[in-house]
Amino acid sequence: MEQARARDTAAPQPYASTHVLGQAGPGQPGAQARVPEQARGEHTHSEPPAPRTVQRHSVRGQILEALRTALVDGELTPGKVYSAPVLGERFGVSATPVREAMQQLAVEGAVEVVPNRGFRVSERTPCELAELAEVRALIEVPVMLRLARTIPAARWCALRPLAEATAAAAAVGDRASYAETDRAFHRAVLALAGNQQLVMVADDLHRRSQWPLTGAPVIRRADLVADAAEHMALLEALTAQDLPVVQSLVREHFTGAEG
Repeated sequence: MEQARARDTAAPQPYASTHVLGQAGPGQPGAQARVPEQARGEHTHSEPPAPRTVQRHSVRGQILEALRTALVDGELTPGKVYSAPVLGERFGVSATPVREAMQQLAVEGAVEVVPNRGFRVSERTPCELAELAEVRALIEVPVMLRLARTIPAARWCALRPLAEATAAAAAVGDRASYAETDRAFHRAVLALAGNQQLVMVADDLHRRSQWPLTGAPVIRRADLVADAAEHMALLEALTAQDLPVVQSLVREHFTGAEG
């Protein structure tokens, strides 16, 4: 019987692996309190595995950004239908994250769902672009005029690297990078108003204004360079509190190549 107890004590117990909780108990120097593995499993049974969840959302987010870049670059043609499996093969992923990303783009208005076929890239007109420019002006011009009167010059100087980033992307004709740096600059300017809802609404309108028009020619590098130069001019006008120039620049900027 003593030998049996010894064997039981020495035998490995796969469900009794331990996890350190704290320091040694009384009379056990150097020992540490432990809890059975099974108890830990019961504690976290209802929680999804963190790495798997993070990875799934990460893939979906990467595909969403890749699709947005393809839209801005004109790789996804307005009016054409794309299926999730075909795009999944293109990006080296399953159809599921592509379908989820496309659903988000459908919510944003970039694509339309075509039952049993896939997603059609929305066809946009100059009228729609003009409407977006008008709405953006209604929202952003009053805010920038108020900021011009209240924000110290040093705060505007801190935004120069963002303006320079748009110029760098424009100089090499990188439309996708320009689109992102352009939005980053405008977000930073509007963030000085301290209204996060304003920033999110304006950024959504801005993103939609960057989608290519149906049948429109590819935006030239010269157009991007001219558009980027307006960012620096706007910062100078804001720093100088030149309200008429601020108003004029913002309105003209929204009707430019990439707004």
